[in-house]
Amino acid sequence: MIKRSHIAALHDIFMASASLIISLYLRLGENFSASYNYLTPAILLFTASCACVFFFMGLYKGVWRYASLNDLVNIAKSVVLATLIFIPLMFMFNRLEDFPRSVLIINILVLMTMLGTPRILYRMLKDKDISLGFLQSGIDERTPVLLVGMSENGVSFLRECARRERSEYKIVGIIDNDKNRMGRKIHGITVYGDVDSIPLAIKRLKRANQQPKRVILAQDYLDKETVTKLLKMSDMLGFKLAKLPRISDLKDNIDKLEVRPIAIEDLLGRAEITPSLGRRETLINDKNILVTGAGGTIGSELVRQICRYRPSRIILLEISEYNLYMIDKELESFDKDIEIISLIGDVRNYKLLDKIFEEHKPDIVFHAAALKHVPIVEQNLIEAFMTNVIGSKNLADICTRHKVSRMVMISTDKAVNPTSLMGVTKRIAECYIQSLGNSKENSDTIFSTVRFGNVLGSSGSVIPLFQSQLEKGGPITVTHPDMERFFMTVPEAVELVLQASTIENENNDKSGIFVLDMGNPIKIVDLAAQMIKLAGFTPDEDIKITFTGIREGEKLYEELFYDDEKRAETLYKGIMKAIAGDIDFQDIINKIDAAAKECENRNRKGLTDILLQIVPQYLTEHNKQIEKDAA
Repeated sequence: MIKRSHIAALHDIFMASASLIISLYLRLGENFSASYNYLTPAILLFTASCACVFFFMGLYKGVWRYASLNDLVNIAKSVVLATLIFIPLMFMFNRLEDFPRSVLIINILVLMTMLGTPRILYRMLKDKDISLGFLQSGIDERTPVLLVGMSENGVSFLRECARRERSEYKIVGIIDNDKNRMGRKIHGITVYGDVDSIPLAIKRLKRANQQPKRVILAQDYLDKETVTKLLKMSDMLGFKLAKLPRISDLKDNIDKLEVRPIAIEDLLGRAEITPSLGRRETLINDKNILVTGAGGTIGSELVRQICRYRPSRIILLEISEYNLYMIDKELESFDKDIEIISLIGDVRNYKLLDKIFEEHKPDIVFHAAALKHVPIVEQNLIEAFMTNVIGSKNLADICTRHKVSRMVMISTDKAVNPTSLMGVTKRIAECYIQSLGNSKENSDTIFSTVRFGNVLGSSGSVIPLFQSQLEKGGPITVTHPDMERFFMTVPEAVELVLQASTIENENNDKSGIFVLDMGNPIKIVDLAAQMIKLAGFTPDEDIKITFTGIREGEKLYEELFYDDEKRAETLYKGIMKAIAGDIDFQDIINKIDAAAKECENRNRKGLTDILLQIVPQYLTEHNKQIEKDAA
C-alpha cells in the first residue's frame, strides 16, 4: 500500500522538475528553444538537488490536512537551499553558459507557489472554507447550533466544526457577554449578543432558514441563574441544551471536544477550582502510595488521579472483592511502569495492616475506607465504630510505627456538630488523628484530615437515587423542603484532597484539618426539580416531588466548621484550614479503648454513652426535642 508521504514526495519532485521548465519559459518566451542544449541536465541536476534537500528538511512529512504557516516557511527554506546547491552543480556542468541567472530567482518564486498552493487548497477543501459546487449535493444535514461563550474550548470547537469533513454540527451563531463583540463575526459566524439575546437570535436565524436545534455551552462556568434561564428558554423556544467538556475533563485527551448533555453538576452554580499540578507531582512521583477503600467512589478516583503522577507503586486496599476487581481492571490501561498491588483487607485488622506496611513500605497513605451511609450506620453503630474509629486508629498508629511520611484521612461535613452516629464516628477519628499527630508518640508522620460535603455521583449521593426514581416515572422523594447540602464533583474533590496533602503545617505541627470550599449549599428540592427538567419533564406535573420526613440522624443544614475552630487561609484557593484547641491524647485513647470494649460486649447503650463523652456536641433530633419539652 502506497503511503501518503510517498505520494507527497513524488508530487514535490515532479513540481521541482516542472518548475524549472516553467521558469525558463517565463524568462525566455519565444526563445525557449535556446535552452534545449542544457535543459535536460539542468532539470536532472535541479530535481536531484531538490530531492535531497526535501528529504533532509522532511518536507514530505508535513500533513497537508493541517498545512500551516510553518509548512510554508519550511518550503521557502528548502527551495532556497536546493537552488544554492544547484548553482555550483550547474556551474561544474557548463559554467552556467547561456543559462539566464534571473531564472534562479524566478524559479524560487514559481516552485514555492507550486509546492505551497496545493497544500493550502487541500486544507481549505477539508476545512470547508471553499466549496466545489459540483462535488456537493446542496443538502447540509448537520445540526444547526448556537454557541454560548467564546472560551478556549469554544474557539477550538468552532474550528473543529469548520475543519472536520463530517462534523455533526453547523454553528450558525454565537452568544457572548462581551459587548464589544456584538454584531461582529468570529471565523465568519455572527455574534448576536448576550444570553438575553437568544430569542431574537433564533428569530433572525429562523427567517434565514437556519433555526438552531441545539444551544451548546462552551464556557467552563456559568452561574446557576444563567443555566436556569437557559433551561427555561429551551422549553419555550424548543431547542436542546448541551455543553462542551471542561478543560479539566480533557487531561487524558486534549483534542477530544465531544458535546455532552447538560449534567447535574452544571447546575451547582459554582466555578470548579483547578489546583496547580507541580507540588502534587513532587509529592507522589516515584513514591509508594497506599489507598484504603480503593474501590469506593472517592478511593477509586484517588487511585486514578494518583496514577497520573507516576508513583513507583500503588497499593489498593479494599474489603469488597467486586470493587477491588473493578478498579484493578480499570488500571490495566494505565502506565505499565506503575506496580499495582491489589489487596483484599479490612482496616480493623491491625496485624494485616502491619504486615502490609512491612511488605510494601508505603511512603504516603490515603485513608478513604469508611462506613458512610447515615441510616445504615444508625442501625449498625458497633460495626461503624470499629471501621470508622478503630480502623482509622489502627492505620494512624501503624503509620507512626513505620515512620510513613504522610497520612491523609478523608472526613465529612457530617462530623461538624453531628446529629448522626456516622458523623460522630468520623469526628472521633478526626480527634484521634489530630491528637496523635501532635503527641510525643509521633515524630515523623504528618497527618492531614480533609473535610468536605457531598460529592455528586457517589454511591451515597441523592443523585443516583433521583435518577432511578426518574427512570421509574417518579415520584422523586425528598425528606424535607428546607433540606440543604453542599455539593462538589468527585474529580474536583479528589484534586483538592491531593492539593491539601501537599500543604506543610506551620509551627512544626504534625497534624491539620483542611476544609474544602464547597460553595453555597443547594436545596435538595431544587436539585430534584432541576433533574426533572433535565430529563425533559415538568416538576409536579409530569413527575411528582413528595416529602417523606427527616430520617434519624439527618439534619436540615450541614456545616463545615465548629464554632470554636478558627478559619485560616492556605496557599491554595478552595482550601481552608480549621484551627482548633489541643486534644488530650491520653484521654481520647482511654475513651476509645473503653468504647472498643463495649463493642466487644455488643453493648450499644454503653458505646453510645462513651461517644457522647468524646463528642458532647452530638445530639439527635430526638434528644433536641426532649430538651425542648423539658424547658
